[in-house]
Parts: sequence; C-alpha cells; structure tokens
Amino acid sequence: MSILTGPMHWHLDGHKDLTAHSEVRTMPDPDIIRIPLFNGNAVCTPLVKVGDEVKAGQKIAERNDHFYLPLYSPVSGTVTAIEKRQTSVLKPYDHLVITNDHKNTFCKPFETLDYEKATNEELLAFVKEAGPLGLGGAGFPTYVKYLKPENVDLFIINAVECEPYLTSDYANALANPEQLKTGALALFKLSTAKKACVAVKEDKKELIASLTKTFEGTPVEVHTVPDIYPAGWERELVWLITGKRYGKLPMEAGCILNNVSTCIALGDALSEGRPIMYKTVTVSGDGVKQPQNVIVPVGTMASDIIQFCGGYEGDDCLLIAGGPMMGKTIPNDQFVIGYACGALTVLKHRDPFSVKCLRCGKCTEVCPAGMEPVRINNCEKLKDVETLKKLDINSCIECGLCTYICPSMLDVTEGIRKAKRYMALVK
Repeated sequence: MSILTGPMHWHLDGHKDLTAHSEVRTMPDPDIIRIPLFNGNAVCTPLVKVGDEVKAGQKIAERNDHFYLPLYSPVSGTVTAIEKRQTSVLKPYDHLVITNDHKNTFCKPFETLDYEKATNEELLAFVKEAGPLGLGGAGFPTYVKYLKPENVDLFIINAVECEPYLTSDYANALANPEQLKTGALALFKLSTAKKACVAVKEDKKELIASLTKTFEGTPVEVHTVPDIYPAGWERELVWLITGKRYGKLPMEAGCILNNVSTCIALGDALSEGRPIMYKTVTVSGDGVKQPQNVIVPVGTMASDIIQFCGGYEGDDCLLIAGGPMMGKTIPNDQFVIGYACGALTVLKHRDPFSVKCLRCGKCTEVCPAGMEPVRINNCEKLKDVETLKKLDINSCIECGLCTYICPSMLDVTEGIRKAKRYMALVK
C-alpha cells in the first residue's frame, strides 16, 4: 500500500452473527424453475425446447463463444417457456422455464473421476464439462484459469468472504469438508503450483479449526488474513499473502485463485458426478424476519426465498442481490437466484441526509484500486471525456467503500457506475 493513498481498505461491521451460527435450511423445491440463460455478458444457447421433458442433472444450455460453460437442470419436469425477465444484474435476459414434476428423476451427466489417477489433460476436460464457475460472484468458467498455467508458485483457495452479512461460503465450507478437500486438491494439481493455501479471516475461529483438520497431511496450509474489506478481492488477497501487485491476472504474481464454494462444487462433481444444481444462499439484514442460510435450486425466485425466511420486516425495504457493498438494489423480488448470486440482503430503507462534497479525500484514501472516486464523479457530471479516459474508470471494482466512508453521505460508487455507462456510449 502507498502512504500517499492511505490504507486502501477498511474494517466493517460484518453483521455475520445474524446467520453464521444458525442452522442451514433446505427450502422445498418450487413448482417453477427459471434458469437464466447468460454467463457474464455472454448469452447461453438452450439445448432443449418448449414441450421437452428434462431430468435433474441434464445439460439444458451452454455458453459456447470464446468460452464454454454447460448449464444443468436442478429438477426434473417439462420445459414450458423461454421468457425474457429481469435478472440480478439489472439486465433482461432469456430464462428457460421448467415446470417441476417433483419426481427428482436424476440422470448423471458425466462419470466420476479420480483426480489423482487422471492426467492433467483428463482432469481439465472434466472440469470444463462439469461446469464449475466462480461462485464468489464473478461467475467465470473455472477451467479457463488452468488452460496454460505458467510459473505458478501459489494456489489460493479464497474462503475470506469479506462482504458484510454474507456467510454462505462459511456455512458451505463447514458442511462439506470432504468435497472441499477433493476439489481443492484437484485444482492444486491443475495449477502446477509449488505451494497451496486456503485464506480465511483471522476472526473465523471455527472455520480455521475445520480447515486445519480438513487439510491436515496435505500441501494446503491455512493462511489467516486481517478482518478488513475488501480482503476477498483477488488483488487485495494476493497482496496480503505474497506482498505482490500485478497488472491484469494473478498469474503475473505467480498465483491462481478459486473461491471455496467453487472447490466444493468441483469436489461434488468429481466424487458424485453431480453438477451445480443447488446453491447455499445467505438471506440476511434487518429487513427480513428470519435471517438464515438456505439451500435452494438454481433458478428459484427471490420472492419465494424471502417468503421461506418469514417475509419482510415492513413495507419499505431494500432488496439487494448480493451483499450491501457490491450487490445491486433490485426494484422488486421477481428475479431468480442464478449460478453466481449467493445472497439476498434485505435492509430497512433509510433516506440518507447528504450534503455537498467536503473535499476530504477519504474516498481516495480507502480505494483498494488506488483511484480518485470524487474526481471521477465530478468529471462525469461535467462529461469530461478526456479526463475520464485518463482516470482508468474501468479499474473500479465497485466495492462500495467510497460510498461507505463518505462523510457527506454521497453515493460515490453510483457516480462511477454512471461514468462507466457514459464512457461506453461515447466510445
């Protein structure tokens, strides 16, 4: 970190006790499942049509542009529609609608694999077809990271989960130690790294003990990091562990990272022949009656999940897809949980009392990307294209720290989002 920019992180009140120690409940499968047909900004092509019968585990769609990603049905039933709907990323996409027959007829889409006996080529092909992806929020197809691992020193399993309220990774890691171990060691093999570690916040004593036991006798060490935000961002995490910075990819610093739940998903695929069909979702905040972690099929409507958790605490609540820092506030609850969405945060609405910028510079001091958020905001208002180009606005990860720290109560992060949208139009 630089003495000129400040700490570039902050300690937040995580509010994780609302869900961290409560029972993880499994929600009954809904009657209707809607699978969002997109990955990142890429559209996925359906492999079934309206009227087709499908089984749980059947491949029903795939992304097939410069990357490949298969999507699998979480339930058995009938394809009844392909409809365009709002999503958790605030963009409309087609959804594959499946009416659940509640028979749970399962077809194994691929055979299990012993990763220790498999060659790296065989293991990579398995990871590609099994379809694990970045379950920490990015949704990036996992296999791509391992196509050409070069000069990799360290494989990092990211169990930091630094976003406030979220505990789905925490609960998942505690509940599935064997799947975690299998998936992590398989990816460690693919990475060709010399060393491996699982990163976790230093205050998560129960998880640290569980991870230490899980990886006993393996090359994977448990590495604790400070309770700061955004310690889970891969750039910050690589810095905290290795002291190295990089330009575009962690491999430039000799690292490959994967989320802990992604490792668990791969472990399940390797040992059970089961793709991602269900997700552990944190439902938390002061706006929901029963905060908890819930296991739901991919494609479950947010409204059904909120109802399962007791409903809203009042009529004026904000529903956020994801956590309160990086998630997006959605106008209604008529969107579904996709593969990369791991939380619903519900907060009672409070109108902020904002004043003009005080020019205090706090947003610049805490920005983990070393940017100048308030300057970007001002240039966006002036539509100063040339200066916005120089300010490298697309390096912003929209972590929300500039808004959180602002004494004027300004939504600085939203100003940067506006600048990104404006610059995309003028190019």
